[in-house]
Amino acid sequence: MSKVPNANRKKHELSSSFDSARTSTEKPLAYEASAGGILVRHLHGLWQVALLEPNVINADSVIHRKTPRPPGSVFTLPKGGIEDGETAEQCAEREVFEETGVHVSRVLHLTDIRYSYVRSWGGGERVQKTVRFFLCLYRSGRLGQIDPDMRDEVRNVFWFPLERAHRKLTHRSERDVVRLAQKTIHEFPDQLLLSKTHR
Repeated sequence: MSKVPNANRKKHELSSSFDSARTSTEKPLAYEASAGGILVRHLHGLWQVALLEPNVINADSVIHRKTPRPPGSVFTLPKGGIEDGETAEQCAEREVFEETGVHVSRVLHLTDIRYSYVRSWGGGERVQKTVRFFLCLYRSGRLGQIDPDMRDEVRNVFWFPLERAHRKLTHRSERDVVRLAQKTIHEFPDQLLLSKTHR
């Protein structure tokens, strides 16, 4: 075992002491997995995407905003936590239905986004979260016909032109997901419409 040189011993001991103290005060790290859908439909020759306006009280409590944002200022995509025994694909379909009222034809996995946050509940753990997004085609149902219990999470849901949706969304990571959906639809529009027809 090599010895620490005399000139560096004190520095080494201080560093070790600092690392120990930091480790003991850091919040535990937790991991979360979610899935969501970019729900699109083709109507009168144009593509539209479903956007959510979440309940701002719920949204702001997660990110610790001191001043709640006014209604009409936060817009997101449907998504939620993957439940035990559930695949990411199943979760995406369930969350889209629960938050929009629409049944979908799942098309393909687009991308995963990752971010970190600190919980405002429980032990205040630091969380590393992964959200897997799927491109989903409208199949049936009426947008906004959701269970009354979901009103605690969803204030409003509406169709919005896909080409402009990346400018409407609040979070940069979700704007990037929508841009990827735009690109995919531009490259394979016939295949997507055929997928819907043969569901």
